[in-house]
Amino acid sequence: MKNIILLPKGKLCLQVVAMPSDTNPSGDIFGGWLLSQMDIAGGVFCRSIVKSRVVTVSIESTEFKTPVFVGDTLSCHVSLIKIGNTSLKIHIESWISRGFNNDNQIKATEGIFTFVKVDKNGKPLEIKK
Repeated sequence: MKNIILLPKGKLCLQVVAMPSDTNPSGDIFGGWLLSQMDIAGGVFCRSIVKSRVVTVSIESTEFKTPVFVGDTLSCHVSLIKIGNTSLKIHIESWISRGFNNDNQIKATEGIFTFVKVDKNGKPLEIKK
């Protein structure tokens, strides 16, 4: 049987190294930090599409697949699922590489997020298609 190599899907929108200040009491990287990085990556991706301010309105699902440790490089990849009247539904995958070998990446989390295009007052704006 051949080894299947999984690769990230979507556009690379963020890379960051997990630091000691990002840990929970057990010494693993805190799940909230991971969600925050995914949210930032999603915002970068959606802003590039709508050329405007966006806000997160929901996280439909998130699955944590493997722990992230201090020193891991986290890469967030984003792909578009659907554009609505004011919203964008996206899929975000977070992958980690350990040490200095970026060839061996491990999927850490993935989830479905929804962002809404808003004006300066936070009111939804139509996305022109």
